[in-house]
Amino acid sequence: MFKGLSLFLLLLLSLTTRADEWPVAPTPASPALEALEQFAFPSRDDTTRKGIRTDALLVIRDGQLIYERYAGATTADTPHLTWSISKSLMATLLGVAYGEGRFKLQDPVVKYYPPLKNHPDMTMADLLHWASGLDWQEDYEYAPLKSSVVAMLYTRGHTDMAAFTAAHDSYAAPGKSFRYSSGDSNLLSAALKSIVGAQRYADYPWTALFEPLGIHNAVWETDATGTFVASSYAYLTARDLARIGLLMARDGRWGDRQLLPKDWVAFNREPFAHYRAHQDEAVPGGHWWLNRAADGATQPWSDAPADTFAALGHWGQAMYVIPGENLVIVRYADDRDGSYSHNELLKLARQAFAGKLQP
Repeated sequence: MFKGLSLFLLLLLSLTTRADEWPVAPTPASPALEALEQFAFPSRDDTTRKGIRTDALLVIRDGQLIYERYAGATTADTPHLTWSISKSLMATLLGVAYGEGRFKLQDPVVKYYPPLKNHPDMTMADLLHWASGLDWQEDYEYAPLKSSVVAMLYTRGHTDMAAFTAAHDSYAAPGKSFRYSSGDSNLLSAALKSIVGAQRYADYPWTALFEPLGIHNAVWETDATGTFVASSYAYLTARDLARIGLLMARDGRWGDRQLLPKDWVAFNREPFAHYRAHQDEAVPGGHWWLNRAADGATQPWSDAPADTFAALGHWGQAMYVIPGENLVIVRYADDRDGSYSHNELLKLARQAFAGKLQP
């Protein structure tokens, strides 16, 4: 009897594992695919760190894994550092809490994070739009001495990143001006701790989001206060990150469950009203990036449809979602010289997998 029971449990476990795997479709070989691979995986001398270096490229079409390639030490089982894709992950996690009725977009952040008492008018929506009004300098390797984000992640702010951010002065009224800020994302993370409760918080990314999606190998670092570093330090495999993209492409639905409210996804994909063209590489939505015309300018990625949106990270990390073509594209990378082009990869991927020569 025990033997039969053990076999049954092993069979059940194997079925569960298979259910968590992506269904696979054949990769369509074509000159367009060759052109995509030549762009994404060029010959490169890694001693100079110049040029494009793709660690992973994965494409989901119609909910099926249709293309996957890895390079270097990265494999299908490698939880890769996502850098600022972590911001969009935090937005997705907040969407679950929003769907549970735990907060509203217009709630003052100070309600959930009291150290913001000097900024009582700042709302959750303001932070999601990177529009806190805090005087933040998002400079990287090129200007580390004046960089707020370098100080937050590596020096005087690293033990309590939200408190470090909250201590900044204002340069504008909340909600009136876009200024990209990793600090805004970590304030959201600190607010979430009060929104869901400190006891639930430590497991919340897993119980609320990752496990329902079949993501089992995610890592999310915290600062010394136990607050998730929402700006930078989530690690997922390419396959697992694609699950977040497909969830968003399907307006928050996963199987028979509406994991994110549709109005939350709509908010994520709506351009920030006070964004001025060319302030960044794409148009900000609710902690996602949009291929939308803004302020009289053209679309940021001219060879992709207007419904394209993305989660983007430092050194070329990207997840693109094209709902109208049922495509989710994940790219992990280590680009250091700015030669990578979002538009070029989107153009080539659409030619290879959507049969599209024009947007």
